[in-house]
Amino acid sequence: MPRTVFCQYEQRDAEGLDFVPYPGELGQRIFNNIGKQAWAAWLAHQTMLINENRLSPRTPEHRAFLEGELVKFLFEKDAEKP
Repeated sequence: MPRTVFCQYEQRDAEGLDFVPYPGELGQRIFNNIGKQAWAAWLAHQTMLINENRLSPRTPEHRAFLEGELVKFLFEKDAEKP
């Protein structure tokens, strides 16, 4: 039986993630408060950000930018549009 969480992104009960998708405290927050559909929406948005802004996930500054956008997208509804 799938795990159910109240998804803060969708503001409804949703199927929870199967694993912690990100390291650290933020990953645990995502696991506990974000559903699978919202996470898939973030992955698509992240891909767009990487491509449009020519980011490299290997660069610490780019990783920091993406992490900030992750928090904005999932929890604050204030993410940058590429």
